[in-house]
Amino acid sequence: MSDPGPAAPQMATATTAALDAPAAPRRRLVDGADLPVLPDCCNLGTVARVLGPLNLGVVLLAWLLPGEESAAWPVLETALRVNAVGAASLLLLCPLRRAVNGSPRRVQWGVGLGVPALLAALAALASAPLPGSTPLAVLGWLAPRALLAAAVAWLLIEYLRLRQLSLQPSQAEGRLQALQARIRPHFLFNSLNTVLGLMRSDPRKAERTLENLADLFRVFMKDSRELVPLDDEVLLCKEYLTIEKLRLAERLEVRWALDDMPGDALLPSLLLQPLIENAVHHGIEPSQEPGEIRVAIARNGDRVRVEIINPLPDSPPTRPGNHMALSNVRERLDLTFDVEGQLETASDDGQFRVTVHFPYRKERRRRDVRRTFDPDR
Repeated sequence: MSDPGPAAPQMATATTAALDAPAAPRRRLVDGADLPVLPDCCNLGTVARVLGPLNLGVVLLAWLLPGEESAAWPVLETALRVNAVGAASLLLLCPLRRAVNGSPRRVQWGVGLGVPALLAALAALASAPLPGSTPLAVLGWLAPRALLAAAVAWLLIEYLRLRQLSLQPSQAEGRLQALQARIRPHFLFNSLNTVLGLMRSDPRKAERTLENLADLFRVFMKDSRELVPLDDEVLLCKEYLTIEKLRLAERLEVRWALDDMPGDALLPSLLLQPLIENAVHHGIEPSQEPGEIRVAIARNGDRVRVEIINPLPDSPPTRPGNHMALSNVRERLDLTFDVEGQLETASDDGQFRVTVHFPYRKERRRRDVRRTFDPDR
């Protein structure tokens, strides 16, 4: 037997090193990664955009068939079968999307087309008698059905992917508008004046105020497409209100209702702070009387509800607001959660109410913000 020589140990060493090497981290969208092939199948908007065209296609096909064939074609049975395959595909692709995101595109396409094709074949086997007993005959009967399901899946995936691409300029524009709406020169000017007034009377409080201001602007400069835990967002709002409390003194009171708040729920960064700032700017500043802002956050099933209530001024403002903060938040909810994110406003009994609903998507590691809340802030 021939001697393998020194090349064999080197090859074994190289193979072991390759196996032990850590996998390259997957890039995020904000770092320049490509859009995933598979849409967010967990989103209700995606479900509606998939099942709607499928049912419309069945109805159109029944309408286009000649009269005799249309009467003999089982429309209801076909619609039920198509909906079953479509719903089951979405249910399976919901967790599979997270598993294959960042994988080579051929793998993502393989999963996106293979799952509907496999489910269509299984549905055909379960609902119709086999045309023959030989494997070749069964395969020839199943192949067209599986290929048709894969073709329809390709059309829907491509449509949703192109739709997502078309939203990218809108998303970038929304980011710029969000930054312009949040980084308000009058807020910075008032905060710095507050710090200057505290420098001699209470230097320690002035230092804490500058730290809060630095934290705020550090978050302002971050990419607003990133999802952050709800507890971080609420802490940021409290830091903002701490600065405003120094400026408005007894005129500003805040009541928090956070006992049922899911601190690990994910939402876009700086989603709530503009709403809090809006409540201070339009509800507290115009009045010389003390006013209270109420913030209640709770989980309701698989959704999170945020309610912000501020008093309305006795007289209407001379210059009405342009609702930039509300429009901005509503647009970001739509871009992030599609139809599952909602913002509602109402005015009654001298109170202005903003209600935000979004799906409960939690981060992997739970951090309870209530343990770090300072009730006196």
